[in-house]
Amino acid sequence: MDFNNNEETLASFNRLLELLPQVVGENFGSHITIVNVSSGAQHVNQISTQILGTDKGQKPKPDCIPTNQPSQLPVPLATDQAMVLWQKAQQTGYVNENYQPLISRTKAAMMAHAMAEKLGIRNKWKVFETLWHRQNMYQDYYDAINQQQSLDFQDNLDSLFG
Repeated sequence: MDFNNNEETLASFNRLLELLPQVVGENFGSHITIVNVSSGAQHVNQISTQILGTDKGQKPKPDCIPTNQPSQLPVPLATDQAMVLWQKAQQTGYVNENYQPLISRTKAAMMAHAMAEKLGIRNKWKVFETLWHRQNMYQDYYDAINQQQSLDFQDNLDSLFG
């Protein structure tokens, strides 16, 4: 495809998108956004957004419950007690409104550990790795506990989560 011609590119993508429900079935649901980035440019323009399929038959994941925020939290992290901790973490700038960390990987792992301890979550790494789309958080945590700056951060967490 010639990606220099926006109309031709969009038409080609639309032809491909029309074939997808035939290939994957009618209960298919997805969202595709096509963006245009000029070579060497920093500016991005959205060409088109298309919703595919009907999403019928899809149910929310049973291990997640909806919250008043755009993200879904795993059940152990969506309790009333957990929401108090999330609010404190948001107020201090540790996480954003979607519960995603705004701090380093090691500090995020320390925060996950502290929250899990406070909430009594046994499989903490699996829960937080799923929420934050990360792997090997246990290694991040063990790296963190060997750093002085992390020990200072641990003191901040102890004060924050009480």
